[in-house]
Amino acid sequence: MTVHLLKLCVGVDTVQDLAVWQAERLKRLKSARKDAELCHHTLQTPRRRDEVLDGGSLYWVIKGYVLVRQRVLDLRPDRKDDGTACCGIVLDPELVLTRAHPRRAFQGWRYLEPSYAPCDLQAYDAGADDMPHGMREDLRELRLIDW
Repeated sequence: MTVHLLKLCVGVDTVQDLAVWQAERLKRLKSARKDAELCHHTLQTPRRRDEVLDGGSLYWVIKGYVLVRQRVLDLRPDRKDDGTACCGIVLDPELVLTRAHPRRAFQGWRYLEPSYAPCDLQAYDAGADDMPHGMREDLRELRLIDW
């Protein structure tokens, strides 16, 4: 049975910021002739590895809302830049927008059961990308939309 991961996206204000940051990261890795893969480091290794790798995604919480997800390709032992042992969460570079779901701050990551995972945004509104991001944020704050 599939299970997802949920993680705060610290230092990022929008999904576009995340996309730019990840694209720059891939570009730096390619120029350094290293494996060009997105690998997010976290101290705790998920014990439900097989369930996460069975189609699970990492759902990013940005400014208090789950807004986007990335498919998890692998979970493997890794090391941070300072040499600290950690878990490397290898992510698919495709960012999939989700219906906005409010989420309070927490530390580390959490499991997210599929029944609680927000639906992909395309399932609700195919023209969502036509709306300027700032407008969507304002309408969400006013509780006029929930995606």
